[in-house]
Amino acid sequence: MKCPKCGTENPDGAQLCRSCSAVLTSTSTQAPSPDARTSGLAITSLVLAILSPCTCFITAIPAIILGIIALVKIARSAGSLKGNGLAIAGIALPVVLLPFIALLMGIMMPALARARQIAFRQVCGTNLRQIGIVMTMYAEENNQYPAADRWCDLLLEHAEITKNSLRCPSTPEGPCNYAMNKNIEQFGADAPPDMVLLFETSPGWNQSGGPEILTTENHNGEGCNILFIDSHVEWVKTKNLKDLKW
Repeated sequence: MKCPKCGTENPDGAQLCRSCSAVLTSTSTQAPSPDARTSGLAITSLVLAILSPCTCFITAIPAIILGIIALVKIARSAGSLKGNGLAIAGIALPVVLLPFIALLMGIMMPALARARQIAFRQVCGTNLRQIGIVMTMYAEENNQYPAADRWCDLLLEHAEITKNSLRCPSTPEGPCNYAMNKNIEQFGADAPPDMVLLFETSPGWNQSGGPEILTTENHNGEGCNILFIDSHVEWVKTKNLKDLKW
């Protein structure tokens, strides 16, 4: 117990200073001295608490524990340590922030999932555009489109295209998530520009057919990407698929 008058250290519980006989009160023992240092544990507790939202609250528990230890040490330091406010803030901050972060995550997760699906949809459309360019080049060089029952193999053999371009990123399954309109061979060069050339389907290889094998499951049933004869790609909603020209 430090004397507030002369600064002499006295035994705990002493009522008079052994040096100057000044009265020692409980209030004087609790007040930090002018040269008291800030508790390092209290500072660390506050820093960890502030970082907790950035670390998915991994540092929240250490912040609370260190804050409690800091409060105990400050109380037992007889005024040589300070930082009660920092320690209390380190304890309270994670507790206060956690509900708000949980609420924010609950709001953000559906939006992030939606953004992810839209991004996959766009990549899928880009894949079909690349295939459309290759299809057109093949048709110009060979005066016909690739055979419907071998179109995947022929494009890989005679055009600069990779297997990744044949897959829709929304589904982990492969090797190809697109099919060719089987009626293209009948129309040949007379096929109308708004006629379906390629469309999304379940995983397979060298698939061809019509609306019976078209799928919207790659995009949660909302629709699918369609490549037309004129090489443009369009996102068609499920309710409008019946209007496609086959």
